[in-house]
Amino acid sequence: MGNERDAAGAHARLTERDGVLTVTIDRQAKRNAISPQVTALLWRAAGLLADRDDLRCLVITGTGPYFTAGVDLSAPVGDRPGDPETEHLHPGWNFRRNYRSHHLLYDEFETIEKPVIVAAQGICLGAGVEMAVSCDFRFCTPEAEFGVPEVRLGVVAGSGGTSRLTRLVGPAWGKWMAMAGRRVGAEQAKQIGLVHDVFPAETFLDDVYAFCRELMEIPAETLGVAKLAVDMYADVSDRTAQRHIDRLVVSGMMNSPDFLERVKRFGFPGATS
Repeated sequence: MGNERDAAGAHARLTERDGVLTVTIDRQAKRNAISPQVTALLWRAAGLLADRDDLRCLVITGTGPYFTAGVDLSAPVGDRPGDPETEHLHPGWNFRRNYRSHHLLYDEFETIEKPVIVAAQGICLGAGVEMAVSCDFRFCTPEAEFGVPEVRLGVVAGSGGTSRLTRLVGPAWGKWMAMAGRRVGAEQAKQIGLVHDVFPAETFLDDVYAFCRELMEIPAETLGVAKLAVDMYADVSDRTAQRHIDRLVVSGMMNSPDFLERVKRFGFPGATS
């Protein structure tokens, strides 16, 4: 696959190389605001990642000084805007039904048993943060900033910008960002656990793709199970239940071909020479 543009032709592009799928948001005149077309392309990327064994990672990035300024407020919300079949519904119900396209997309990022990575080369606001905290890994440049300014508009960040953010950085920083509407810079974002690392702007995507190559050295099944296990541990607070999950997960993998092949050199009893 070369470059694949979305239907509008100028909102984002989808590229594929060496097992890595990349979505690049490219609407600099709109500060890379997330339009329905961008959402549709992200859905397409998620589907490709989930359905093809040869695709191992998804990277989401942008061009220009903004990763994204958030949802494009001038565009219709959701994937059913203006649908005459839903116009009779209560406005609140209809809005939530349409907006669910964002919720389900971010849920899908969490569900796919492959790494989904946000590479924020610039300022990341609103829905950009909501998308980022639903992904497995987050990287940024020193110029990046992160914020969920929805509270200043009279609403809360409702697609994970409050719930997932708080789960990730804790209630103190969740309140700082989602309640007070304050931004955090790149190094502060790393300190509070919002991003995993800060790479120089000059080598940013090279560094991100190098990380992807390291991930692809791990067996795909192991990587997927590890993702599921970590998320389960985050949901289960009982330590005994966590240990039971440990034993179930490991016992199901000790006889896998990937494991047996890789432990031959250690003389593991179950491995064949």
